[in-house]
Amino acid sequence: MTLSIIILAAGQGTRMYSDKPKVLHTLAGRPLLAHVYQTAVALTHREIHIVYGHGGEQVPETLQDFQASWVKQEEQLGTGHAVQQVFPNLPDVDNILILYGDVPLITEESLTILVDAASDSGFSLLTTHLDNPRGYGRIIRDEHENIVAIVEEKDATEEQRKICEVNTGFMVIKGKQLKLWVNALKNENKQNEYYLTDIVKLAVSDGVNVAPVIADSPIEVQGINTRIQLSEAERYYQLVQAHHLMRNGVGLIDPARFDLRGDLEIGRDNEIDINVVIEGRVKLGNNVTIGANCYLKDTIIADNVIVLPNTMIDSAVIGNGCRIGPFARIRPDTTLDENVHIGNFVELKKTDVGKGSKVNHLTYLGDSHVGMGTNIGAGTITCNYDGVNKHQTIIGDDVFIGSDVQLIAPVKINNGATIAAGATITKDVSENELAISRVEQKSISKWKRPTKK
Repeated sequence: MTLSIIILAAGQGTRMYSDKPKVLHTLAGRPLLAHVYQTAVALTHREIHIVYGHGGEQVPETLQDFQASWVKQEEQLGTGHAVQQVFPNLPDVDNILILYGDVPLITEESLTILVDAASDSGFSLLTTHLDNPRGYGRIIRDEHENIVAIVEEKDATEEQRKICEVNTGFMVIKGKQLKLWVNALKNENKQNEYYLTDIVKLAVSDGVNVAPVIADSPIEVQGINTRIQLSEAERYYQLVQAHHLMRNGVGLIDPARFDLRGDLEIGRDNEIDINVVIEGRVKLGNNVTIGANCYLKDTIIADNVIVLPNTMIDSAVIGNGCRIGPFARIRPDTTLDENVHIGNFVELKKTDVGKGSKVNHLTYLGDSHVGMGTNIGAGTITCNYDGVNKHQTIIGDDVFIGSDVQLIAPVKINNGATIAAGATITKDVSENELAISRVEQKSISKWKRPTKK
């Protein structure tokens, strides 16, 4: 049976107290809706339809790379009305899976079971049990344990509110029947909305069995309505990822203090200390150590690398045996060859550093090439920006640059050259030359310091 998918994402999210549409708030660095979409894409399907409303075009514009049909719900008249907006594009013969853009932790495994459960009757419903079911629609069963209705809490009796089995909202229904039942919905409730959940009662009255599927994990089907719930979902999501990494051999000092906001490809024998944040696509080789409070984004790190605490690496390639930090910042388009040392308070941007070179203290290199076996002293900077354009600095092999040197780009320091401490270099330096640029030192005897009047 072909599957079509509807993701309801039109809610305002008033309890988030934000001008941003609720489904664009982020979990692990990605919008809530992006998590749901990614799970939906993993299922074999014909098409994905996303119903949006609150926030206007902000949602489809932000997520324009989605391969989906965007359908606008002009008025928010309930979940039944939202589903109805998709009907012109919905095949009668398909099974229709209903998802929610603010329930980001739903898994492919649970949805696969739900889809399979609809194969007989054409209607399956995902439920769960909560110790505190407040706010959720209650599942009503008959004496034979068949589902006969869903009652929203605001419309439930005191006895019905004691029921702990609740509706998650996830369901699979045959397209033809879905259209029939939704078009028959009425808004005779305290919210004056068309509840999608009311189709359960219509299905039962038509003699259709609603096949129940119970979710193993309540948090998997928890909707995000407040910032507190968002933070709880974030922590759960991160723990799931941390446990997955540890099962595959990564040593995490404390999985509760680790954040993966993207994709991490791992080698063997890697150790990651506390408060490390990983974003985008990061690849770690073998025997890599990441110190506490580090930030890695879109970076490839080879084998036997040590990244010391409080270091930031963004969009860079790090070679075998490098040692970086502490308090180093590696900015985009930087490449380090093998056995490079980058020390404390060093910043590199759009710079490649050759094998065995050292940049150990308080240095900025931008738009630069550094050769092999070169040593760059503390306080060295490349002056690469003239106020309009960026210029390149080229430093050859086996160069020694003393402390507190300014290299005024464009400039080239050839192989074997030595730059004396305190120099300001404005011209190219030839191979094996010593370049000195200093103001003559003067001493004034019997000098008296100024005093306050």
